[in-house]
Amino acid sequence: MLSVKMLKPYYIKEEDESLRVVLAYQYFSLLLDDKVYQFVPLESREIRVNRNTQKVENQDDIFVFQRGKEYSRVALADLLKLNDFLTNLNAIIDPYMNNDRTLIQEEDVDQVIAQLEEENIKRLIDDALEKKDRERFMALTDQLNAL
Repeated sequence: MLSVKMLKPYYIKEEDESLRVVLAYQYFSLLLDDKVYQFVPLESREIRVNRNTQKVENQDDIFVFQRGKEYSRVALADLLKLNDFLTNLNAIIDPYMNNDRTLIQEEDVDQVIAQLEEENIKRLIDDALEKKDRERFMALTDQLNAL
């Protein structure tokens, strides 16, 4: 039976397209046949997650775990099949993935605000036309053209 005892990142590297979860000795351990195996960075030492698709890119990588003189090699693809591994990994990467979504939402909000301001100026122009206020009409059309 394979399960995750502990999974904490050594550090997380944010890149434009991906998020790299870098692992180290004391931060990652597995329970394999009721024995604790500690991660050792002999082969792979990071998990790369695509920030757009939120999929793990390096599923073929092998992670090595040690217990005394015993070594066990586990493919990242096999780890991704474990619910507790996925739960821990999602908890680690979720704040970084949400930041991207928040940035996109903030850009959308800015765009909506700009559209509302433009529509408001157009309404004020209509109001100035109805009241035959040439000075206000000219100021508002200048403001609209500046957008």
